[in-house]
Amino acid sequence: MLAELIFPWFRAQARDLPWRRPGTTPWGVLVSEFMLQQTPVARVEPVWQDWMGRWPVPSDLAAAPRADVLRAWGKLGYPRRAIRLHDAAAAIAEQHGDAVPSDVDALEALPGVGSYTARAVAAFGFGLRAPVVDTNVRRVVARAVHGQGDAGPARTRADLADVDALLPRDDAEAAVVSAGLMELGAVVCTARTPRCGSCPALDRCAWVAAGKPAYDGPRKPVQGFAGTDRQVRGKLMDVLRTAPGPVERIALDAVWSDAGQRDRCLHSLLVDGLAEQTDDGRFALPA
Repeated sequence: MLAELIFPWFRAQARDLPWRRPGTTPWGVLVSEFMLQQTPVARVEPVWQDWMGRWPVPSDLAAAPRADVLRAWGKLGYPRRAIRLHDAAAAIAEQHGDAVPSDVDALEALPGVGSYTARAVAAFGFGLRAPVVDTNVRRVVARAVHGQGDAGPARTRADLADVDALLPRDDAEAAVVSAGLMELGAVVCTARTPRCGSCPALDRCAWVAAGKPAYDGPRKPVQGFAGTDRQVRGKLMDVLRTAPGPVERIALDAVWSDAGQRDRCLHSLLVDGLAEQTDDGRFALPA
């Protein structure tokens, strides 16, 4: 069984990440999951440690001004995640007695928490049996179980059922295997250069047994960054985040030459609640 191979491998080979260390609270795990969405571990580590030092419980973050939260988010990208985490902290403080709930449905009811994050917090924060499915896990299952080079487009119910079938019945063991599946996909069974010789499931891998056939199914388009609205929004946010107070429009105009795109992006920041315009026409992070 795949779980029997992954469990001891993860125990021996898991990366020493701060949110995995003993003493990390479910709140710390929730914060890490928000930050790790589409952001490399190396960029998240120092920011996570700073956040946990400043806001060790949800009510601490909930009481912080929105501008402080966005400044502390720094350059992690997708700053709407910071806003949603701020809102989630308020909901936990007000509705759950300042304690992150362990129930998946209750977690999914929090602002910004979807199925993946809810299950990840249940598994990694509380040690419960909850199938956790991300891109790395889907790739491991596609190769080891189905003999395919990649997982292709997400199939939410089928993907959850695949992972659920691999997990031991015991909560604690299942939580370790869930983490192990993710770790295996992140550091060994990678998309472009899998290190099959280091894989604990090498002898049980259907893809290896089939001769490692190339994946020829549909692929998710790769998103660029240069010249996109995301890049422009990031540049505008950098100006607001580093300024000691409200800035004049000219300071924002200087960061991007395409006036139409710049204005569109600034408007989107205002709509998203990531920026605000003062009564005198200047711009700042939200109060």
